[in-house]
Amino acid sequence: MKKINVYYSLMALPLLISCNQNPKQKDSTSAAAKDSMISRTCYVAADGKDTAFLDIKELSSGKVEGSLVINFTKSPKNDGLVQGKFSGDTLFVDYDYTAGNNKAAKFKNPLAFLKKDKQLLLGVGAIETSLGRSYFVKGKPIDFDKGRFKFVEGDCKK
Repeated sequence: MKKINVYYSLMALPLLISCNQNPKQKDSTSAAAKDSMISRTCYVAADGKDTAFLDIKELSSGKVEGSLVINFTKSPKNDGLVQGKFSGDTLFVDYDYTAGNNKAAKFKNPLAFLKKDKQLLLGVGAIETSLGRSYFVKGKPIDFDKGRFKFVEGDCKK
C-alpha cells in the first residue's frame, strides 16, 4: 500500500510544479530585463513666456518613453506622457496628456522632434484622424523650422 502512495505522489509532483508556475510573471520579468534604460535626457524650451520640459528615456528595445509638460501663459498647462521611437534623426511619439485641472479629459496627439546638435526641434505637420487615432499624413513633410519650441538639454529634476 505504501508503494502505491509513493508512486502516486511521484506522479503528481510534476503536475503540482507546473500548476504553481506563473508564465505571465516570467514573461514580464524577461521583457523588463530585455527593455532596460540606456539613457535619460532632459530638455527645456521657451517661446516667449511659454515653457516646456521634456524628460525622455531611451530603452534598449529602441523605444523612447517619458514625460512632457508645456506651461502656457494664456492656456491651460498640458501635462502627460510620451511614447515612441527614433526613425533616423527624428523622434516620433504619441503624447497622452491632460489640459489644465480637468484630469478626466485626456487627449492624444502625435509629435515629431528632429534631433540636431543636442537639440530637439518640435515639428509642425498635417495630422489626420482615422478610427479614433491621429497621425501625421504620409507623404506630407513635417516642418521643423516652424515649430514653436526648440528644446535644449537641461538638468533632470529627479
